[in-house]
Amino acid sequence: MAAANGKLSTYSQVIDSHLLSGVEIVQRVAADSSVSPRFLLAFIEYRSHWVLGSLGAPDLAYPLGLEIPNNEGLYLELSIAANLLNIGYYGWREGHMTQLTFMDYRSVRIAPELNPGSVAIQYLFARMLNQASWEEALYGANGFLATYQKMFGDPQACAGSLGPLFPEDMQLPILELPFAPGEAWALTGGLHSDWITGTPLGALDFAPVTGEPPCAVSRAWVRASAAGVVTRSERGLLQLALVDEAGKPTGWELLYMHVAQKDRAPLGMRVKTDDPLGHPSCEGGAASGTHVHLARLYRGEWIGAGDPFPYILSGWLAVPGENPYQSTLVKGNQVVSSDINGSSNSIIIR
Repeated sequence: MAAANGKLSTYSQVIDSHLLSGVEIVQRVAADSSVSPRFLLAFIEYRSHWVLGSLGAPDLAYPLGLEIPNNEGLYLELSIAANLLNIGYYGWREGHMTQLTFMDYRSVRIAPELNPGSVAIQYLFARMLNQASWEEALYGANGFLATYQKMFGDPQACAGSLGPLFPEDMQLPILELPFAPGEAWALTGGLHSDWITGTPLGALDFAPVTGEPPCAVSRAWVRASAAGVVTRSERGLLQLALVDEAGKPTGWELLYMHVAQKDRAPLGMRVKTDDPLGHPSCEGGAASGTHVHLARLYRGEWIGAGDPFPYILSGWLAVPGENPYQSTLVKGNQVVSSDINGSSNSIIIR
């Protein structure tokens, strides 16, 4: 799309002290939110005409027209759009969302036969528009879906060629705790959002019990919970695409957050279970103490704990609590309870 000569091909923005091009911004938001870059490009084109070479919207502060204070520039506006998509997608997937509420505060029930992707798009546009203009914006001759089809073809045909997201023969991966046998770590964060607000409660936080200062790059090692290939290694995060015994991708991925740059496994590295991946730290986002955040994905979808995909690490089953971050790990008659302060009840030894 850089060759289309739209405004996006010349746009740049400083993000985290790095100058990113428009294409790099799309790539980062897509990777961070697990939202299709095709969708993001079509959304930019629909809202600003910045992709396909027309003059486009002149507003550099709010190119997507969201105009949310303190969220200026393409990166933040596109991140907000991706966040709203996640809220709609997983809200419908998990049964929390049953209606759309528009900008004029009118509400309608969501059609029960829709899939999570369709609901996600409907939710995003409902958050931007009143009910009277919503349908035309999505389904009209010059609406978003027409823009997407012009750029990338029929989305239904593409989805049909990929088959079901969760095939009947899919299997849970066997996962180990992300540290070495015999080491003591604390479960400092029970089940909470895999990534951003709206994603499922499927992440756990573990902190090494080493007595090091808060937010130090620990001498302890985060280790691979299963065999795989490093597909991302940047900004405090490491993503591991899991492979089977023959070395073929399984569709499962693990996301490790707050892995320090020092000694972090590089992009493309193949690892076996228990191989070192890097050191836990506070790098890569908001953190009050050194730890590693571990979450699962399957074919790009964030996976929560519980049925049909229980979260099991070294035989310990993650059991949700009443609130995010408050949960337990259970193994037989053993119970470990999450505690941000790393109390004795939160200590787990693999």
